[in-house]
Amino acid sequence: MVEVKNVVKSFGGFHALDDLTMTVEKGSIYGLVGPNGAGKTTILRHIVGSCRQTSGEVLVEGEPVYENPAVKARIFSVPDDLYYFPQASTRDMMRFYRGIYPQFDMKRYEALRPAFSEVNERRPIRRLSKGMQKQAAFWLAICCVPELMVLDEPVDGLDPVMRRQVWSLLMSDVADRGTTVLVSSHNLRELEDVCDHVGIMNHGKLILERSLSDLQGSVIKLQAVFEEDLPALPEDLKALHIAKTGRIYTLIIRGEAEELKRRLSDYHPVFVDAIPLTLEEIFIYELGGADYAVKDILL
Repeated sequence: MVEVKNVVKSFGGFHALDDLTMTVEKGSIYGLVGPNGAGKTTILRHIVGSCRQTSGEVLVEGEPVYENPAVKARIFSVPDDLYYFPQASTRDMMRFYRGIYPQFDMKRYEALRPAFSEVNERRPIRRLSKGMQKQAAFWLAICCVPELMVLDEPVDGLDPVMRRQVWSLLMSDVADRGTTVLVSSHNLRELEDVCDHVGIMNHGKLILERSLSDLQGSVIKLQAVFEEDLPALPEDLKALHIAKTGRIYTLIIRGEAEELKRRLSDYHPVFVDAIPLTLEEIFIYELGGADYAVKDILL
């Protein structure tokens, strides 16, 4: 669905995107994560066609996006910083989008009104609370029936019930219509529940791109207790991180759970168990292990 090939975006001598390559499969929910300043919002703006790359290609269904209205009509973006015409209400924007998106579903707009009943659709959007503005954005986005939905911090400002409702509607479209969703968020726990694939960005590059199941199966957390101290491990079992709480050692190691447990059993542990890492833990250790973890700060 989306192909980003060797994209560079330069601002003066600074590369916001540095030879970035990524692929988003049709009908998937792809989570794009990374630290602040990694370039996530920049690449999303290129994918929706609002920015032009310095070099490389950004393709949707094999066609360039920039200055291509036919392709843009198949994409809807919900950015972190929402913008609407100053006095426009939700109903005004509905009429506006009906003129841009040929597939706008008016029946769906009416059917979804109870789901977004707290939104006063005749009040200017800028006078609504942040959460209500996000609700209005999703109400309109879902009714535009896009093939590609690009979301930047999408549910920030929504209460837990509305967050769940929005994700339920999006996932229904993925299952029923084959909609592709590309989402960037710092809420890794939430992404873990909904994403099929994950890409991790840092310094304008994509450092890792895999299905979430493969990602969680390739880095394992082992907890073990030994009669004495942790024995010296062989070079190919080098741990990304080691911590000790009481007698329990926690090791973060690349590999498959059963194989790692078998090899650790050679050191005769009193107890050993493998625990899948959360997406948040994978994010921390893939970006530099303990060096990227939260540090104690003395003031």
